[in-house]
Amino acid sequence: MTYSLRIADLPESERPRERLVSVGAKNLSTAELLAILLATGQGPGKLSAVGLGHHILQTLGQYQRDPLDVLRDTSPQELMKIDGVGPAKASSILAAIELGKRAFQLRPAPKAMIDSPQVAADALSHDLMWQNQERFAVLLLDTKNCLLGTQVITIGTATETLANPPDIFREVIRHGATRFIVAHNHPSGNVEPSGEDIHLTERLLQSAQLLGLPLLDHLILGNGEFGSLRQTTDLWTRFPQEE
Repeated sequence: MTYSLRIADLPESERPRERLVSVGAKNLSTAELLAILLATGQGPGKLSAVGLGHHILQTLGQYQRDPLDVLRDTSPQELMKIDGVGPAKASSILAAIELGKRAFQLRPAPKAMIDSPQVAADALSHDLMWQNQERFAVLLLDTKNCLLGTQVITIGTATETLANPPDIFREVIRHGATRFIVAHNHPSGNVEPSGEDIHLTERLLQSAQLLGLPLLDHLILGNGEFGSLRQTTDLWTRFPQEE
């Protein structure tokens, strides 16, 4: 089969750039988004830009992980091992990935109102979202739920981290916070709480009741997703907080 090397040689209805303008970036396939960055194709069998995008994803899929997960952690040298990817194409892809990370990790301004799990997750994204090790952090708030700051409490392994409730409350009190949100990441990207996560949250809620320092939520972040234990469990009904 003969493939066109240039996006410009494709029918207009199939050109990724034109499709992005007409239907929006979120409606393009990952291979089409890569094709826009690649601009031209080649590689095995003289693939089109879209074909080369598919080839890159198939090659990365051999690592038995999501190709985008591999891309997030790859280096230019590793990417250039793929047939058809040279320094220019590798640089374009990795620059776009880094830009996406930075946009996603944009923190709210100091004293910003933290009024939803999404805003809280955004505030903690830089510390937790794309990390390869589990981290446990606290979001420090004043009486009006305005952001005072964030603090990473512990850093663990790729599969677990340890958080000690006294250490958490020590940081809350030390920074003068009157309420707080805790969060940790799951490097696997699965944001479902484990039994240990639920048990720790129970302990924190009980201690928060005694100390009069309301715990507003426990978030789990990973690979662009997050989950709220307050929204998905009955813990706050069982251990109500004075807010």
